[in-house]
Amino acid sequence: MGELTDKISAAGNKVVGNVKEAIGKATDNEKLVAEGEAQQLKGTAQDVKGSVKGALGDDI
Repeated sequence: MGELTDKISAAGNKVVGNVKEAIGKATDNEKLVAEGEAQQLKGTAQDVKGSVKGALGDDI
């Protein structure tokens, strides 16, 4: 996957994670809050991966 693909996936995971977390908090569902937080972290990791690919090239 290229830099742009990683960054798009990252943005999607951050948004979905944020929504899950908000719904979990609104419904007092700790499991959903945790899933949302984990998905946001996954998005952050993908964003970093995309940035590294952008700096070093897509062949890593």
